[in-house]
Amino acid sequence: MIVVQWYVEVLRKYAVFNGRAGRPEYWWFTLVNLVISVVLDVVIPGAAGQILGGIYGLAVLLPSIGVTIRRLHDTNRTGWWIMVVLIPIVGWIWLIVLMAMAGDSGPNSYGPPARETPDAETVAAA
Repeated sequence: MIVVQWYVEVLRKYAVFNGRAGRPEYWWFTLVNLVISVVLDVVIPGAAGQILGGIYGLAVLLPSIGVTIRRLHDTNRTGWWIMVVLIPIVGWIWLIVLMAMAGDSGPNSYGPPARETPDAETVAAA
């Protein structure tokens, strides 16, 4: 159930590009996105699955960018580091390394430390 709570919390903050996101928030959201994408593209056959997958991809584009930028803020890096993915192959690997790094344990220039559990409102709603 906690997986759904992290996912919903990221969707609720779909256009929040300030603050910090901890590793659980980022990685649970990414895992759920991967599972939903595979289901839409592989399990649903033909063009219908591809169209639904494309619509889903567009729907979660902004939340994905937002949580990635907040995750970079947790490691005390500016959100512009997301542009490292423009470097072929090495850029994606470097971004994955940055996303896997532990965040700053105390406050940094982007705010207080990220929570390691979902927001209480998200828990009550799910």
